[in-house]
Amino acid sequence: MQEERSKLLGSMEMSRLVVKVSVPIMISMLVQALYNVVDGIFVARYSAEALTAVSLAMPIQMLIIAASTGLGVGINSLVSRKLGAKRAEEAREAAKSGIFLQMCAFALFFVFGAFAAKPFFRFLTPSAQLQELGGTYLSIVCTFSFGVFLSISFERLMQATGNTVLSMVTQLTGAVVNILLDPVLIFGMFGLPAMGVAGAAIATILGQISGMTLGIILNQTRNKELRISFRGFHPNGDLLRSILSVGFPSIIMQSISSVMNVAMNLILMAYGNAAVSVLGVYFKLQSFVFMPVFGLSNGLVAIIGYNYGARLRQRIYEAIRVALKLAGIIMGVGMLLFLFIPQVLLGLFETNGASELTQIGVIALRIICSCFLPAAIGITLSTVFQAVGKGFYSLVMSLSRQLGVLLPAAWLLSHFFGLNAVWWCFPIAEVASLIICLALYRRVDRTMFRNL
Repeated sequence: MQEERSKLLGSMEMSRLVVKVSVPIMISMLVQALYNVVDGIFVARYSAEALTAVSLAMPIQMLIIAASTGLGVGINSLVSRKLGAKRAEEAREAAKSGIFLQMCAFALFFVFGAFAAKPFFRFLTPSAQLQELGGTYLSIVCTFSFGVFLSISFERLMQATGNTVLSMVTQLTGAVVNILLDPVLIFGMFGLPAMGVAGAAIATILGQISGMTLGIILNQTRNKELRISFRGFHPNGDLLRSILSVGFPSIIMQSISSVMNVAMNLILMAYGNAAVSVLGVYFKLQSFVFMPVFGLSNGLVAIIGYNYGARLRQRIYEAIRVALKLAGIIMGVGMLLFLFIPQVLLGLFETNGASELTQIGVIALRIICSCFLPAAIGITLSTVFQAVGKGFYSLVMSLSRQLGVLLPAAWLLSHFFGLNAVWWCFPIAEVASLIICLALYRRVDRTMFRNL
């Protein structure tokens, strides 16, 4: 039965298949986005300084997500191609190699959390209060980040066989546990002390560990095609390189977002804490729009990877067309919300009736959302590159967008035109990236798809 489920990737009518595979992931990622927003609301209610501290910690959290999901993309891509080529045993070996790489990545963040979290905040800000709040938060989420690395590993194994409902259940579990524990640990309820930002961090890692535990159980009991045993395991160099060939560019691509975030914070610090908080709030709000598209993309990796392995060219084209339509609809709805009700969205994060965040944020959201539709195309086609082992192309796009265009544009706009102009760096960078993306897709189509 499990083997037949993966075969559906190569036979089911494409509009149904994309929905079947991607919607459960999209739902779970929407809940993840809800957690991001709820977490920010609770932290903001605790204190404005706490919100700023968590916003400054966001780049390192983005690095954790970049490493775990980037390797997850590599695992998903390789395992799906092995399954499409009817090499089940190689697929299981690829899965074990991927989990091994995830644990190596966790070890790096453990060291950072134990020794470098507080020095990182001393670099970012001279405020002793922000250094203490942010350093405490960051050390907790880094040293206990094994939960996110393993939970994503087993989610991707279930997605690779088309079993996205089980993957959704694990993600939902982690997010719901996180959301429920946030107010309890931040403000102190049921006899527990109020722990502030430390409580928010503990809620985060407990949610991740919950998702990890359920993911392991479901994969081992329900995903029999990729049931894992590490008895006699030895790292396979060829498999590790294959995973990293897709995963490492994806890690770098997402890590660039972290570098961009740090640099943007440094630019915005000149305009005060509220401007920094606006950027943090924007990333939380936009996750409601981007997370479903990323969920769609996660499903697309398995679909395209399988059909590329099976040499089914027309199904690859159909999958891309369906995904582009769905991504465009999602991004279009998000753009309308950011245009017409930004005050409502930003008001959720106000503290003590203050209005500076909303005054700055309304302008920011209305400008930035103009990049959403180009981003829908870029994210979808970047996923295609990853699915067929061309992760380097996605890296080129990301480097061009965020380091080559976005940061220089932000600095120039800030230097010559002021804060309100800075936000135009996002749509400028997205359009430049899209031009590069279309050129790269044309090359992939000519050299890979047309030969199938």
